Amino acid sequence: MKRTIAIVCGGDTSEFQVSLRSAQGIYSFIDKEKYTLYIVEMQGLDWHAQLPDGGKAPIDRNDFSFQLDGQKVTFDFAYITIHGTPGEDGRLQGYFDLLHIPYSCCGVLAAALTYDKFACNQYLKAFGVRIAESLVLRQGQSISDEDVLEKIGLPCFIKPSLGGSSFGVTKVKTKEQIQPAIVKAFGEAQEVLVEAFMEGTEITCGCYKTKEKSVVFPITEVVTENEFFDYDAKYNGQVSEITPARISDDLTRRVQTLTSAIYDILGASGIIRVDYIITAGEKINLLEVNTTPGMTTTSFIPQQVRAAGLDIKDVMTDIIENQLITHH
Repeated sequence: MKRTIAIVCGGDTSEFQVSLRSAQGIYSFIDKEKYTLYIVEMQGLDWHAQLPDGGKAPIDRNDFSFQLDGQKVTFDFAYITIHGTPGEDGRLQGYFDLLHIPYSCCGVLAAALTYDKFACNQYLKAFGVRIAESLVLRQGQSISDEDVLEKIGLPCFIKPSLGGSSFGVTKVKTKEQIQPAIVKAFGEAQEVLVEAFMEGTEITCGCYKTKEKSVVFPITEVVTENEFFDYDAKYNGQVSEITPARISDDLTRRVQTLTSAIYDILGASGIIRVDYIITAGEKINLLEVNTTPGMTTTSFIPQQVRAAGLDIKDVMTDIIENQLITHH
């Protein structure tokens, strides 16, 4: 019996289109001889399965099923690839937990924690992980230019504390840019992070674990001509991504060990990707943890899987089968 899998995409943030591209990537990566796949798109309360004939069937939210040719189709597994809410912040994870449907990524707590960059970084700091100096503003709070200069300094990054994909991020170099940058970031989320700029090499490292094994991928170095790794760099090719990164073997080992440790501290599942900045003296600084990393064909994880000499189809099967066993 082939198991039926929902590739769940869409969501309610600016990353909607990126999520649809990740879904296409995952659709192409999963072994279709083993599994029957349907892409399920969500936006607000509009949830529907894409049908083979190009039509759409509404999802019944009572049991996450839909009707096809008069038959009810239910899912054995959900591959969540929504970047942003509700797929990356624990909400959908809680829904699937209640329905006893296994899914591809970490559970409610780890998803909610990693979705809030400030909370996650402060939590990991308690375990000895080095992070940038930062402060957080919640809706309705304000901060004076002087306070930013004194506590964080310039240049700094002002960005939404929730979500990803670099929407609403500004690299602030002058005092005059501080308040407009805060306004822009609040346009994307209800929490804004003001974070010290760290000069160094940006790298990213993927990892997944099953009952049998722990796999840490080769590291990718991110070199962009832009001011920082922004939306254009990420999705419009204004960047060079070098895998494996041009760093020493010793540093590579340290980054991979730390990535594996962060995975365990958070109680992650499925594939995660951790972004870092290496500063002077080979110091490893955490930027952020992604528990639902991009999975378009050009995204970091597929690149790292190829660099590791692995077949992404096998990686997908590993994750699906492991989660099916774990949830039984």
